[in-house]
Amino acid sequence: MINIAVLVLAAGKSSRMKSIKQLEKINNKTLLDITLDKAKQLFSEHVFCVLGANIDKIKTEIRLKNIHFIENKNFNNGLSSSVISGLQYFKENNLHFDGVFILLADQPAIEITYLKSLFGLFKENQTKIIASNYGDFFGVPAIFPKQLFSELLLIKGDKGAKTFINSKKNEVITPKETSNFFDIDTKEELRLYKNSLINS
Repeated sequence: MINIAVLVLAAGKSSRMKSIKQLEKINNKTLLDITLDKAKQLFSEHVFCVLGANIDKIKTEIRLKNIHFIENKNFNNGLSSSVISGLQYFKENNLHFDGVFILLADQPAIEITYLKSLFGLFKENQTKIIASNYGDFFGVPAIFPKQLFSELLLIKGDKGAKTFINSKKNEVITPKETSNFFDIDTKEELRLYKNSLINS
């Protein structure tokens, strides 16, 4: 049995959204709940969510149960600090995983079938990075094997895991399937996404 931790990154202060982005609603579900729900469907246990800005308010409004929240006090240092917070939490609590599956809280259009395809690839290639292909670069959602955890603890900046993945292209496998990687950073992007749902 492969032991995977899902790490949902949701610590940002949403400066471009000018509101608490994680709690913006799409069809009566918060943006964060949409991602956490997919994570829980994939793995009923070991779903972790890294929070930073507005942590107390977000925690009270998340409807899903049995989510392990991790506080990132350095969230101003960008996405990399959230990855590091998650891995340090595993280390400090003596939690051992074969891999960590990193998701962003602001990509609501990614289908669960796509996430399953990433996990399927990891089951067959447990020493490789399983990443998403954006055309010009690789990115998250992505799964990192335990052999790379110590290197991931050294990443810096707001590109998070993306720069790390692209520095190791020879160790990356991507699925044949693709998905809608649209991410929501502004009110306008949120409006566009909601309109796309109405028109689909």
